[in-house]
This record gives sequence, C-alpha cells and structure tokens, in this order.
Amino acid sequence: MTKIYIPLDMAAVAMGADRLAVAVAKEAAARGQQVEIVRNGSRGMLWLEPLIEVETPAGRVGYGPAKVKDVASLFDAGFLTGGAHALNIGVVDEHPWMKRQNRVTFVRCGVIDPLSVPEYEAHDGFKGLKRAFEIGAPAVVEEVTKSGLRGRGGAGFPTGIKWKTVADCAPGQKYVVVNADEGDSGTFADRMIMEGDPLSLIEGMAICGYAVGASKGYVYLRSEYPVVVKVFQAAIEKAHEAGWLGKNIKGSGFDFDVELRIGAGAYVCGEETSLLESLEGKRGIVRAKPPLPAHVGLFGKPTVINNVLSMATVPMILEKGAKHYADLGVGRSRGTMPLQIAGNVKFGGLFETDFGIPLGVIVNDIAGGTRTGRPVKAVQVGGPLGAYVPVSLFDLPIDYEAFAAKDSLIGHGGLVVFDDTADMLWMARFGMEFCAIESCGKCTPCRIGSTRGVETIDKIRNGQDVEKNIELLKDLCHTMKFGSLCALGGFAPYPVESALRHFPEDFRKPALEAAE
Repeated sequence: MTKIYIPLDMAAVAMGADRLAVAVAKEAAARGQQVEIVRNGSRGMLWLEPLIEVETPAGRVGYGPAKVKDVASLFDAGFLTGGAHALNIGVVDEHPWMKRQNRVTFVRCGVIDPLSVPEYEAHDGFKGLKRAFEIGAPAVVEEVTKSGLRGRGGAGFPTGIKWKTVADCAPGQKYVVVNADEGDSGTFADRMIMEGDPLSLIEGMAICGYAVGASKGYVYLRSEYPVVVKVFQAAIEKAHEAGWLGKNIKGSGFDFDVELRIGAGAYVCGEETSLLESLEGKRGIVRAKPPLPAHVGLFGKPTVINNVLSMATVPMILEKGAKHYADLGVGRSRGTMPLQIAGNVKFGGLFETDFGIPLGVIVNDIAGGTRTGRPVKAVQVGGPLGAYVPVSLFDLPIDYEAFAAKDSLIGHGGLVVFDDTADMLWMARFGMEFCAIESCGKCTPCRIGSTRGVETIDKIRNGQDVEKNIELLKDLCHTMKFGSLCALGGFAPYPVESALRHFPEDFRKPALEAAE
C-alpha cells in the first residue's frame, strides 16, 4: 500500500488540502489503487502548498502546488511511483529549500503523522524525557542552561535561568505554561509545530515539569487557530493513552498533565503576565513586576512560562546533550532560529537555520527577493512592533545582540518584506495605531502615548509643522519605550523610530508636496 502525505496544516488547508485529500482518495478507489493517506504537518515551503508527498523507494517525492483538478493527471502520470509531472519537485528532502536548513526544532515537522505516538518514538521522540528521568531534575536544569537556549517568544531570555528560578522555589504546587498566543504578523512557527509535531511540545513540557517540580502544564493558544485546537487536543489524548502523560509516567514516579486553554483574541495576552491573568479567568491586563511569574505566577504559584519553540526544542537538547546545541549559532545566540519569511517575497515559508546567517542572504537568496520584482525597501523583523531594517543593513547577522546593537529586534523570528512602493510614514502610523488598539490600557505611556502617536503622525502626513511634529514624535517614542509597563508599549516605538531613522524622506514628502 502506497503512503500519500497531504498536509493538515492551516496554510495548506486554506489552499484546498482538505478537498485535495478527498479527491485523491476518491480517484484511488475508482482506479483500484491501494493507498494510505496521512495528514502530516507542512514542510514549510508555503508557495508549494498543498504539497502532496508520495513514499517511493527513492524517497518521498513531492508534487505541488496541487489542486483538485490536477488529481487525475497525477494518477495518469504514475505519481504513486514518483512519475514525471509538471508539479513534480523531486525528492522533498533534496529540494534546495530543505537542503540548506539545519532542522532541529522542526526535524519531524512534515515528516511524521503528528498523531502517531509510535512514529514519534521511531523518530527519537521521548528519548529526551527518558534521559531526564535518568539524570535527575537538577541535571536537567543544568543541561538546559549549558545549551544556551533562549526564549523564542521575543525577549530572548535564557531558558535555563527561568527554570532554575522556579526549581529553587520551595516544593509545592508549581506550573508550566506555554505561550502559544502567536499574534505577530508574519509568524506561524508555533502553529506549524502544534499542527505538525505536537508531541514534541508535550514532551518538552513534561521535561520542564520534571525539572522544576511542576505537576500541571497549560498551553495558552490564540483563538484564531482552530486546526491546532483539534490536533493538539488529540495529541494530549494520544500521549495519555501511551503513558507519556498522567500519573506515574512510565514508572518514573512523576505525575504530569497538560491542559489546552483558548484565548479570546487579545494581542496583549502574548505578554506573559497578561496571559496569566487571562488563564485565571480575568481580564487580560499586564501585571507589574516584581514579583516575577517565576516566584508568583499562575494562581500565585511559581511558574515557568516559555514559548512553543523554546519548549519544543528542549527534547532534542536532552536527547543529544547541551554541547550539541551550544555548538550551533554565534555569540550568545546559540542553536537555531526557525525564521518565518512572509510579505512581498517569491518564496515564503519556514526556514530553520543556525544563528549568524546574514539578513540579506535570507531575503535575496533564500526568499528569492520580492514577488513583484521590484527592489526591496525594508524588512520588518520581529512582528508589528519590530524595527524596519533597510537594505543598507542587510549584512546584519541573525543574532540577538547584533540586532540590539542596531536598535532592532529578532523577536519571534518573523520577517515581513516590503518593496520600494511602501510608504514608511504610513507603516509607522500602523505601528502606533496597532498599539493603540491592542493596549490593555493599564499604563499611561502605552494607552495615551500610542493614541497621541497616531495623531502626531497624521499631522505630519498632512504637512502640518512637519519638523516640529517629528521632534515631538521622537520624544513620545522615548517616553513610551522607557515608561511603559510591558513590551507592548515599550516596543511600539521600534517601527516608528526605525522608519524615521532609515527613511526620513518618507516623513518629509507631505511638506514638500504642500510646498509645490
């Protein structure tokens, strides 16, 4: 029986993957062909979705982007044995997009059936948790610390320090919380993991719980991910059935359970303390720190809060050892970064690579430049609150410290590309408006500052006292950056300041046009 892989990933589904799977099954039955259709995760080559993969002696051969109307011709061409067809991209693992990556966090994504525990185990799944039980909780914390793993949610805080802080708290009720409120524009890595390799996240949470002495984990998921809800809930059930969750996991004496909670669509709940408020059933408003969540977190108990990518990387670190991971990357940015390439590009998708790769290589080489064929003007890195990076800085390596030195952010690894038709004054306004709409309203710099920011930019757009209002905007950004209670107000100035710094001509066009 031939295995055919058709992604259940939301990007593929949006392009017709569900209808394609039905059509392939129907055509195979009509032709008397014995096939098994596996709904896998996406490989991350989103311009080829839906991508059908067929298991052949030569490897898994891909065909994409495939549509329902292509199904009959695929069967006619003998695609079940890797036959020639206009949509044939060859062996998927040999495709240039895949060959150039170093897949660590995403090593299984798109490869296995996401809801098959045996397949997960056959691809080294749960080896990390087994080793954790062997070496003991303190050694697990030490291993994660030595690996150099940092948060992939935005701040890049060392994961091991968070874990040690919670582990050092007095024994008692503790929690593990995963932030899956992936609200940044141009980001989709958390979704891809939870749809394509959910057991890696569950394993990472169990390792964390064991390391810090927590018996309960929560995943806080954004409401806009319905496919994730279905897949991840099923994965929790499968892990329970196989004995990898629940009481006395595999005879270890360790109890751990995972619960999925759905947010209500507030961007600010991606901030860890606001997320905790929402988890507790309250309005999602930011808490003042201290106390830190590691000391007083969910329901007032010590809590580890990590991003999906951070937690899903932990199993590999435990399996292969801290040094294996620490040997990747540059400087203090160790390991790999799953980059999410979006916007005006020829080849958008997920590309996991070691830290240190230059931004220009990603945009011009890997992403193939702009889809419009026009020159690149800027890349916003790190979501809607990330800085706009101009072409003159394309030698900047993907490295937390290198980006910080240029007053920029890597954040969650999202890249949104713009060509030379983009109006950076308008984009700066969008950043302020986004903050104004999404602010929880607790602190004045964010609540009032973002609103005044929109008003000031509108005055500049109308050619009103341009130089005076530019200075006022700069002062406003400074106040927000250093006076806001959390990163929403603190990071909102990044797109504005970077647009002012690198594209000053876009802010002075209105005055010039008015003078003419």
